[in-house]
Amino acid sequence: MKKRFSIRILGQELSVLSDARDDHVADVERYVSDKIEEVKKTSADQTTLNIIILAALNIADEYLRLKGEKEDFYKELEIKSEKLIQFIEERQ
Repeated sequence: MKKRFSIRILGQELSVLSDARDDHVADVERYVSDKIEEVKKTSADQTTLNIIILAALNIADEYLRLKGEKEDFYKELEIKSEKLIQFIEERQ
C-alpha cells in the first residue's frame, strides 16, 4: 500500500507516494541531495535547473552503468551454469 512521504530537495518540500519503507525513502532523498551537492560544488555558476539536470544525468549514467554490469554478470553466470551442466551430463 502506498504511503505519502514529505521530502526536501534543494529546500523544496515535496510530497511523494511510495510503497517503500520509510528508511528507503529517506535513503533516496539523501542520495539525490548528495548528488545535487556534488554538482553544485563543481558547477557553482550554474542555475538551479541546470544543477538538477546535471545531477539527473549523473544519476542516470550511474544507473545505466550498474545495469550493464548486472546484465554482463548474469550473462557470464548463465554461460558458466551451462558449462557446468554440460560437464555434469558428460560425466554421467
